[in-house]
Amino acid sequence: MKISIVSGSHRQPSQSEKVARYVQRVLDDNSLCDETWLFRLAGNPLPLWDESIWDGNPEWKKLLDPVSGQLASSDGFVIVSPEWHGQVPAGLKNFFLMWSKRELAHKPALIVTVSSADGGAYPVAELRMSSYKNNRICYIPEHVIIRNVEKVLNDDPAQNNPDADDYFRKRIAYALGILTEYAKAFVGIRASGATEYGQFKNGM
Repeated sequence: MKISIVSGSHRQPSQSEKVARYVQRVLDDNSLCDETWLFRLAGNPLPLWDESIWDGNPEWKKLLDPVSGQLASSDGFVIVSPEWHGQVPAGLKNFFLMWSKRELAHKPALIVTVSSADGGAYPVAELRMSSYKNNRICYIPEHVIIRNVEKVLNDDPAQNNPDADDYFRKRIAYALGILTEYAKAFVGIRASGATEYGQFKNGM
C-alpha cells in the first residue's frame, strides 16, 4: 500500500512542508503503509492549467507524466494545506485541475490544514466543497487542523508547546490509522467495476 502526501504551500521553506514531512515519518516509522511519496508545491512548479493539457501537449506530458505515475500508483493521500487569507493556496487548487479519474478517483484522502494562529477551518471546508468533483478524490470524515503550527512538531523539543505538541502528534497518528484502513477498503471498491465511468466522465 502506498500513501502520497501533497504539501500544498508554494513557500520554501514552509510550515506546511514541515507538517508534511512529519506525516511521512509517522507513516514510515509505524509501518502504516509499504511506501510513501511526498510531492511539494514549494516554488509552484506546476504552471497554471490550460486547455492544451487535453490535447496531449508534449510539454504538459513531460511535466505531468512522472507525477501522474506516482499518483496513479497510490492507494491514498494526505493533502496538507496552509490557510492563506482564509483560503487554500492557488497552487493547490491548480493541482486538482491537473489530474483526473486515472490518478485520484475513488481513493481516500486525509485533509491536514495548517495555521500560524487559531485558524485552519476554512481550507477544510473549501477542499471538501470544491476540489473533488471531476477527479473524484474521496475525503474521509476525519481531518486535522494544526493551529499555532510554529509551536508544534518541531525536531527541537524546546521549540514546542508540550501539551499542544503531544496532542497533535497523537491526533495525526490516529487520523493516519483511519486513512490507511480506508485505503485498504477502497481497493475492493475500485476492483468491483462499479466505478467505471462510461458516459458519466464528470461529477455533477
